[in-house]
This record gives sequence, C-alpha cells and structure tokens, in this order.
Amino acid sequence: MKIRKELWFGFSLMALIGAAALTMVFSVDTMTNGHYGLLMLSLVVVAIMLGFPTAFTLMGMGMMFAFFAYHSGDQSAAGAMQQTLDLMVQRAFSVMGNDVLISIPLFVFMGYLVERANLIDKLFRSLHLALARLPGSLGVATLVTCAVFATATGIVGAVVTLMGLLALPQMLRAGYDVRLSAGVITAGGCLGILIPPSVLLIVYGATAGVSVVQLYAGAFFPGIMLAGLYILYVIVMAKVKPDWAPPLTAAQRFVPLPPPLMAIGATGDGWAVSKLIQALKGRRNQDVSTKYLLGQLAIALLPAVLFAAVAITSYQSATTVVPVETYEELQPMGAGSNVDESPSEGGLAEPPSEEGGLAEPPSDDAVAEPPEAEAEADAVAEPPGAEEEPAAASPAADAVAEPGAAAANGEPAEAAATTKPASMSFWIGLAVGALAMVIFYAILSFTRLEVFKMLLSSFFPLLVLILSVLGSIVFGLATPTEAAAVGAFGGFLLAAAYRQLTFNVVKESVFLTAKTSAMVCWLFVGSAIFSAAFALLGGQELVETWVLSMNLSKTEFLIMSQVLIFILGWPLEWTEIIVIFMPIFIPLLDNFGVDPLFFGLLVALNLQTAFLSPPVAMSAFYLKGVAPKHVTLNQIFAGMLPFMGIQILAIVLLYQFPAIGLWLPEVLYR
Repeated sequence: MKIRKELWFGFSLMALIGAAALTMVFSVDTMTNGHYGLLMLSLVVVAIMLGFPTAFTLMGMGMMFAFFAYHSGDQSAAGAMQQTLDLMVQRAFSVMGNDVLISIPLFVFMGYLVERANLIDKLFRSLHLALARLPGSLGVATLVTCAVFATATGIVGAVVTLMGLLALPQMLRAGYDVRLSAGVITAGGCLGILIPPSVLLIVYGATAGVSVVQLYAGAFFPGIMLAGLYILYVIVMAKVKPDWAPPLTAAQRFVPLPPPLMAIGATGDGWAVSKLIQALKGRRNQDVSTKYLLGQLAIALLPAVLFAAVAITSYQSATTVVPVETYEELQPMGAGSNVDESPSEGGLAEPPSEEGGLAEPPSDDAVAEPPEAEAEADAVAEPPGAEEEPAAASPAADAVAEPGAAAANGEPAEAAATTKPASMSFWIGLAVGALAMVIFYAILSFTRLEVFKMLLSSFFPLLVLILSVLGSIVFGLATPTEAAAVGAFGGFLLAAAYRQLTFNVVKESVFLTAKTSAMVCWLFVGSAIFSAAFALLGGQELVETWVLSMNLSKTEFLIMSQVLIFILGWPLEWTEIIVIFMPIFIPLLDNFGVDPLFFGLLVALNLQTAFLSPPVAMSAFYLKGVAPKHVTLNQIFAGMLPFMGIQILAIVLLYQFPAIGLWLPEVLYR
C-alpha cells in the first residue's frame, strides 16, 4: 500500500523527535528530573501526532510523571498517589475558577447562531457586486466576507467550509486560477484567529496572565493590516496576471431593479436621487405609492443623514471645553501651617498672627488683612501672594473672580469659557467626509442603490453586532464576558430578524457550543496538570537555564521563539501550542525584556500557520472536503504558500513597528 506524502512527513517528524529524546537519554550520565520533564514533552508531541486526544494525553502524561516526581523522593506509592490526585484537583479547580473562560462559550454560541442565520450568502453577494469594478473583485469580496464572518464567528472550520461551498464555485466559473481561489479562501478563513473577538486571544490571555481587553485592542490593527496585505496581493495578481483573476462581465454585474422603480422609468444607470424626487411630484407615480417612493428616497438619503449626525456630534465634542475640577479657591489662609481652629465656629478660622501663623508680608503691594467682621461675612479671603504670581494660577482659578474685586471695579465676574475653536484635524476630516458624500451621491445610480440596500440587509447588521461587542470591550464599557453575553443576545436577534431562530437551530447551536467549550476547558485542565508536572520535574528551570546560557539578545530570542512556533504549527494546532508551549516561553520574557502583550500579538500572527502550513494544514482539508473533485490537495497547498509568506511579512512589520499593535492599548489603558 502506498503511503501518502503527508504521512511520510508525519512519521519522519516523529522519528526525529524520538531520536532527539533517545539521544538526550543516552548522552547524559545521570537522568535528572529535568531530563524526565523534557522526555515527557517529547512523548506528548509524538502521542498527539499519532492521533491521541490532546486534552487527555496532556492529563495522563501529567499525572504519570507527577506521580514519578513525587515517588522519586522519599514518598511512598500511596503518598505519591495522594499528592498526584490532590494536584489534579487543585489545578482543575483553579482553571475552572477563571471567570475569563466564561466568555468562550458565549462567543462560540454567538458564532454558531450567526452562521445559521444564512447571512454569508447575502453578504458575499452584496460585497461581490459592490466591488465589481475592482481588479480581482471576487477574490477581494471573498477576503472581506471571510474577515467579517470570521470576526463574527471566530470558527475557522465553519468559515472555510461555507466559503468553499459558496465562493469557490463562483470563482472557478469566473475563470479564476484554482491556486489563487484556494489560497484566498483558506487564508481569509484563518483571520478569525487574530481579529477580535478571537478565542485564541482569550486562551493566551488566560495562560499568560495578560488582559484580554488589551489583547483585543492590540490585535485590532494587526488584523486589519494582515487582511489589507491579502487584499493588496489579490489586486496585484489580478493586474499582473489577468488570466488568474479575470474581470467580471456585464452579465455578472447585472442587478435587476424592482418593478415599482421600473414603473417610474428608472434605469440601471439613472441617477437615483433626482429620479425619485421627480417621481414624487410627477405623474409617473400614479401606479406607485408615495409611501414606497418616500421609503426609497429615505434609504438613498440615509448616508447623508448619518454623516450629518456624526458631523454635528463630532463638532460639539471638538468644541466643548471640559471643566477641570480644582479646589484652589477653597484653600484656607495659612494652609499647611500649624493653625488652631476653633471647634465652635463653622467655616475657616483666621490664623493667629502671634504664634506660628502666617506673618503679614512687609510689601506695600501685599493684600491687606480684612477686618474680622468682613472676614466672617465674606467667608474665604484671598490668600497671600495670589496677586504676586498670576502665572502660577490654574485656569479654573482664573475663571473664578473675586466678588469684592468685581464690585470694586464695577465689572461683572468673567465666566469660564465653555467652547473653543475646532481643531484643523476636525475640519480636514469633515472636508474628507463631505467629499466622500459628494462622490457617493454623484455616482448613486439605481443599480448602486440596490447594492446599497443589499449591504444594509447583510453587511451592516453584522458590522453593528461586531462593533457593539468590540467597542464595549475596547472602551471599557464591559468586560469580555459581559460583551460576549451581549454578542450572544445579538446573535439571537439576528437569527430572529432573518427568521432562522427555530428550535432546531438553537438546539444545534447549543450542542456545538457545549462540544467546543468542553474541548477548550478540558484542554485547559490537561494543560494545567501537564505544566504543573513539568515544573515539578524541573523541566521549566532546565529550559530556562539552557536558553539563558546561549546569551541571546532580545531580537535573537524573539526570532528563535517565533521559528519554533512556526515549526510547531506544522504538526500541531494552535490550541495545543498555546496550552503546552506558552507556559514554557512566558517565564522567559522578563529575562529578555519582552512585553507579554507584544509577544502574544506575534504569536497570534504566527499561529495562523497552524492552519496554512502543510502537511497538517486543517484549512486545506476543510476546503478539500467541499471542493469539486478536480481541485487537488496539492493545488490547495500551492495556493496557500504565498499567503504564508504574507503572514511572515506581517510578523516582520509588527516587529519593526511595534506601534501597530501597541499604540491603541497604550492610548486607551496606559
């Protein structure tokens, strides 16, 4: 029987790992506990590659080697077993007590509900028509659909499978190259690993002790950058090799108009706004109700109304002066000195001039001491030196005029300014937005109006759901768990709005959510037990000593760690890499001055290779399962390779310009 190439690769990799483990065993004079820890790590990787369940493999190996670690000392077998079971219970309880993990089933449930609302068909169709004149429009629409849908679901297999059923046949019928089509779908489906709300970031945050909120804020721009690089690659390939991504024909771009619009003489290229206004006051609307025409005109004017509302709100925010709270005008005379206050009198007492109080300044220009009666009437007097240093006064103190001075000068007290001129950046943004509105309405034909209506019913509901979930997390309005609950409720509303909220849909979503959540939670439990046994054997200390003995710089350490993660992405999935190897890397970060947040963003970018790197590229097998028979696995692998190169480029850009990932968290939280 002929063995496939990927099996040969897997067996060869397992043989290399086994050979390395045997070399370690026979090359040392005495096997210490640290060496047993490395042997345990090698055995776990081999067992997972052989197909054993990851969670239970981690748990079983952890308990076996924990028992060995306890029993290798003076403990009896019964005592070692008792300690091993205690360790298992304690680690499992600590994992289940992590409230951040509650957000995982809620986000997964939201994703399954959105997936079953059948939004992806309408979303792809509307984006495909909206981007029809762009080179490689089908590929670009596929990537945008994958990015939006992956953001809403975060489930790589679901996105790749659905887009393989929906987009791949259309791209092949349009004459697209098989490799480019496969690469676009598999790479776009993996964007949900990085773009929030990503389950990977939740798992990494819980493992590394990093705030999930800051991880979401940090991953926002790298995710957009990676999707933008994918889109740029498709556009360039469509320009360089037009036969790989031919433009759409007029028939493929055709959008039928509703009969009421055709009844008023509307054509596909006709200017929508003027035609609708003319129909309202003309005779052509005799067969079309005025209510329908007003509704179409309202849809056409909706962007202008939204732009006006945003412009007015932004102008008010840009010109309003936020009052600064200050208490300088309430400070008593002689504050900070030994002042004897009378308990029987309210208000601020006059400091004694004989003992320890503030002495009268000798200058003639100093503030005269008010009579006692006037001091009691006017309450707080002007502190000494207030007129001598006007530059040191705060804006709020300048805004409050002294009543006595105002009365003496015969002028009303000057109130603090409540508005300020808008900045130049506001006017530039307003001008750019107004120009965009002018261009939008200048080209708004009836065909584009129909495409806009399709986007309103497919793209914008998902966009509102995503922005409400991410915005509430990033701006601190809700915790990830609370935002996940809002997202799950939003998925309910979307499914109900599209009349897909049936008992079977809810039952399937709940079942799949329970299955996925149980897998993640068992992985956490197994990882916690494995990490405890690894640390108990001294494996972590041995790895740390070995890495530090290499005298690596920060850059060299990051390159070494990312190369190891890249290689591990071939045989292992991201869940296994996070729960097994991140506890090994995280303690080393402080020694090299690496921010765990920045390291997590690099890892999230790198771990997409776990779905795109042959021979164990799960995205390729997801797509192969729904692709036509003439699409081979080698063609899918060949199509994924350029996108793997783009991922490496994105990692290099993020390392060279850390502000791509760290700017937003620093602005919002630091």
